[in-house]
Amino acid sequence: MPIYALGDHVPTLHPKAYIHPDAVVIGQVSVGAESTVWPGAVLRGDYGSITVGERTSVQDGAVLHATDELATVIGSECVIGHIAHLEGCVVEDRCLIGSGSIVLHRAVIRSGALVGAGAVVSPGTEVPTGAMALGVPAKIRTDAVPPGAFDDAVARYVANGASYAQELRRIG
Repeated sequence: MPIYALGDHVPTLHPKAYIHPDAVVIGQVSVGAESTVWPGAVLRGDYGSITVGERTSVQDGAVLHATDELATVIGSECVIGHIAHLEGCVVEDRCLIGSGSIVLHRAVIRSGALVGAGAVVSPGTEVPTGAMALGVPAKIRTDAVPPGAFDDAVARYVANGASYAQELRRIG
């Protein structure tokens, strides 16, 4: 699996995290226990740091990056959808970031919020707890996400990571 130090910056991957062999992790990156990073995902901590909490899934093709001044911080029990791009933002605990969405500099996605598939969260936008951010640019719908809405997805990806860690084998 391509995990790279960059100068003095060495990724910190919890032993109970699952990083797929085709994911790329570089530099100032930390991934918490029972989190999963799937094929084609790139976590590139070259300019700044990237932190992924516990029990969070970073799906296939997602790109996480940071800037010199802005870390990218992803909380615990989140699902980061396929081909999402997050850079210099904060995603608090128990959020879902939809497939193909973009979350930009200084955006803050509060606990339990959802960014819809294909949405673009503009720099500096705050998505309140339990709200949805939908569209391009994202518009906010408040009180739209019930507490615990993503619990099943989180549990499924934690179980899937454990299964892959035990059963994945390359045959070609």
